[in-house]
Amino acid sequence: MEKAESELEKIVSQLKSQARPEILPSLSKFGVNTEKAFGISIPVLRNMAKVHRKDHLLAIELWKTDIHEARILASMIDDPAKVQEKQMDWWVNDFNSWDLCDQVCLNLFRKTPFAFEKAKAWTEEEDEFVRRAGFVLIATLAVHDKKGKDERFSALFSLIEKHSNDERNFVKKAVNWALRQIGKRNEKLHQEAIILAERIISQDSKSSKWIANNALVELKSKKVVDRIQKKK
Repeated sequence: MEKAESELEKIVSQLKSQARPEILPSLSKFGVNTEKAFGISIPVLRNMAKVHRKDHLLAIELWKTDIHEARILASMIDDPAKVQEKQMDWWVNDFNSWDLCDQVCLNLFRKTPFAFEKAKAWTEEEDEFVRRAGFVLIATLAVHDKKGKDERFSALFSLIEKHSNDERNFVKKAVNWALRQIGKRNEKLHQEAIILAERIISQDSKSSKWIANNALVELKSKKVVDRIQKKK
């Protein structure tokens, strides 16, 4: 633990040295919670992470600092094989910014054996960032889980339809993202996603109509259709 603590102090000092407070106002305009942020870019954090790969204990200590970039860095260096459900529930309930949510899901949570189950559970939670995390997990799994069976993703369409009427910005964008990414996996899921989107449009909700129309524009685009055909 002493090693982890000395490394922690070193990293926090490094983060502070990379701080760019002048960009925080612009980040805030994009919906990033900058209350405890330093304004450090993702490429800089990825470069820092290279020397601390799969350091689970250090990741936990970084998360405890409550520093925005330290928490993103924690998701980059943690070992998915050592992450337990209790930790995932702890971290997801600390989410207070869409970028933190997305980075943790993309860098770490999707790689755990609990990803699908947590995605389904979190989409049913009322908290905005917890629900977003559920749909972000779905979207990232749709992209990166190349061997996942179609049935596993088809089963998630009911959650997309159920919560497509959530008017909260960070939720509706994640629902849309999940629908589009599943629909781009292959021909079967592409057709199912289009049918779902066309059904969602009929809901009496602004968010549902936006989610569906936006998804259909991409799913019916020549670029996506050509890509799907090449996968056949």
